[in-house]
Amino acid sequence: MESETGASSISDRRHEKLIAGIGTQFKEILDGSRQSVYIYLDDLHKVCNRNFASLLGYRSPKEWSDVKENFPNVFVARKSQQILISAYQDAVTKFIGSTIEVTWKRKDGTEVKSTTILVPIEYDGHAMALHYVDAAVRPK
Repeated sequence: MESETGASSISDRRHEKLIAGIGTQFKEILDGSRQSVYIYLDDLHKVCNRNFASLLGYRSPKEWSDVKENFPNVFVARKSQQILISAYQDAVTKFIGSTIEVTWKRKDGTEVKSTTILVPIEYDGHAMALHYVDAAVRPK
C-alpha cells in the first residue's frame, strides 16, 4: 500500500510529465503568440510564455512556474479570484470557454487589469484550461 507521501509523489511526477507534454504540444502557441498565454493544471504544474511572465513581473516563464504557492492568492487580485476560479471550474468540468475581466497581481505588488479568455483543453485524459490574457495597459 502506498503511503500518502508516496502517492502524492507519484501524482506529482505524473503531473510533471503532463505539464511537460503540454508545454511541448502547445510550444508554437506559447512561443509564437503575441498575447500573454498560460496553461494551468494545478498550483504546482503550470506553464506560460515569456509575455505572461513579463506581464506579472517575472524574468522568465521558469521563474513564474517555480512559484508553488496558491495560484489565486499569489497572482490574482482578491476582487477577481472567484471570477477566475469559477470560469476555470466551468472550463474543466463542463468544457465551457469564457471571456472574463481579471485583475492580476504582479510580483512587485502592483495590479494590471486584463481581459482573459479561457479555453478548455484536454491532454492525456486531464482537463485543463489554456488562458489568453490581454492586458489593458502593459506595465513598464
